[in-house]
Amino acid sequence: MAKENRLYRILFVNQDQVYELYAKHVYQSDLWGFLEVEEFVFGSRSDLLVDPGEEKLKNQFAGVKRSYIPAHAVIRIDQVEKEGIAKISEAKGSISAFPMMPPKRKD
Repeated sequence: MAKENRLYRILFVNQDQVYELYAKHVYQSDLWGFLEVEEFVFGSRSDLLVDPGEEKLKNQFAGVKRSYIPAHAVIRIDQVEKEGIAKISEAKGSISAFPMMPPKRKD
């Protein structure tokens, strides 16, 4: 898969809900503890069936150039062949944050 054609599925927790989004670029942010996600991909407007959950996400992220997601909120990131349906679902069970150490102070 060519670098410019990469597509990622990002699952993360936001306010007791699990967001599943698709994007072309995911990388470590210069802001410590955050991931940067750019170029969100949503279903084509030419599709006959419209998923209300995906439409809600599409509207929520309309006009967003880049999103900063806290690293401890990320559940999983997968590189995928093709996009699926972006959705929001209820977080079931317990989802523990990944333990992180703060950066060492430079005195």
